Amino acid sequence: MRILAVDLGHARTGLAVCDEAEILATPFAVVPSYDWEKLLETLSGKAAEAKAQAIVVGLPRNMDGSYGESAENARAFAEKLKARTGLPVELWDERCTTQVAHRYLNDTNTRGKKRKAAVDAVAATVILQDYLASRRGRQDSR
Repeated sequence: MRILAVDLGHARTGLAVCDEAEILATPFAVVPSYDWEKLLETLSGKAAEAKAQAIVVGLPRNMDGSYGESAENARAFAEKLKARTGLPVELWDERCTTQVAHRYLNDTNTRGKKRKAAVDAVAATVILQDYLASRRGRQDSR
């Protein structure tokens, strides 16, 4: 099944997709996040473009596992995205995914504007890869 992952950000939202076999997640796009209605419209189009059959939205949790305002916003957004696309939408713990993304970008020596443009899509890729590993019953892939 093709799955689209969404890493909601304040200024940018990162997207990743997986292959039909649900083995490999790859960065897909980074889109502006300033306006929820525009973002919903853009993500609907990106889901169709990716031929996604489901969507995973990163759920921000505090390090102690509790939920804050950002998590509530992600939940509300996921509901709107589900209504807009008609696709199943699942929330997935995104703790530390941005830090992991920065580590990957350090390993590839990605700097400057390229790094800023890539970090959100790489974080979405980490979210999706973790989600896929869970579906396969494996341990955290990080």
